[in-house]
Amino acid sequence: MFNPAEFPEPTLMQVNGVELEVFEAGRENKGKPIVLCHGWPEHAFSWRHLMPVLAAAGYHVIAPNQRGYGDSSRPAEVTDYDIEHLTGDLVALLDHYGYEDATFVGHDWGAFVVWGLTLLHPDRVNKLINLSLPYQERGETPWIEVMGTFLGGDFYFVHFNRQPGVADAVFDANTSQFLRNLYRKNVPPALPEPGMAFINLAKAETPLGEPVMSDSDLAVYVSAFETSGFTGGINWYRNLDRNWHKLADADPIIKQPALMIYGDQDFAIPRFEKLAEFVPNVEVVGLDCGHWIQEEMPEETNQVISEWLERQG
Repeated sequence: MFNPAEFPEPTLMQVNGVELEVFEAGRENKGKPIVLCHGWPEHAFSWRHLMPVLAAAGYHVIAPNQRGYGDSSRPAEVTDYDIEHLTGDLVALLDHYGYEDATFVGHDWGAFVVWGLTLLHPDRVNKLINLSLPYQERGETPWIEVMGTFLGGDFYFVHFNRQPGVADAVFDANTSQFLRNLYRKNVPPALPEPGMAFINLAKAETPLGEPVMSDSDLAVYVSAFETSGFTGGINWYRNLDRNWHKLADADPIIKQPALMIYGDQDFAIPRFEKLAEFVPNVEVVGLDCGHWIQEEMPEETNQVISEWLERQG
């Protein structure tokens, strides 16, 4: 079983006008960088199973807590969390190490940032691996507008945007319970309840399904969010329509080699049938798990990623 005390000690780095808390493995492998980008509500600690494997394979592994998370900066302005700032942090991180480009890995919102980084700064990404969230087609209408029309005001993306501060306060007041209830697998299917699902989850006294991680691992997340709160991470959601505008002039086709890993039981995020149109050099893998892919199936995730990287040379 993984011991949280074995996770690398972080370094605080000044990049792009903020301070990022960065965890590293394989520093001796300088010149072969791979950057791991967590999602919501996550932490660089989510990559604890993958980092030693990549280091052993010869990579310099860089796992930042992105802005809004952990001990990284948490700017007050919502617009400081748009795709320009989030990708700018990663570009500045490469500059800090003196790297022209790197391989990037993202999960959930981290995947959105990696897709966006590849569109906005294609020369800084040599390969990309994304988990859970596929490429998002831009379409003709801003994303929150579309979600509000089809999914309603209680859908969490829409709620986060239209009722700022409401969900944050509930999560902050129920941090341990919310994270315990969220990080579950094999949750029995049920009809959606009225109200905002994540607020309901934060208030639920009894978790469903099975935990995806040990109590000691979960405690790392709980401690981090008790310190940081949830607003910084939720501010990423509050920039979705702003991001839609920011990506308007980007070439929508991603030409780099890409690996897309889906959780086949992640019913909240369907497969994107047109993925290969936008990412022609993509390989797609499905694992028999839910949303928290690298938490639920760490060994299988490590194997898929390692073998793909090896094939890329």
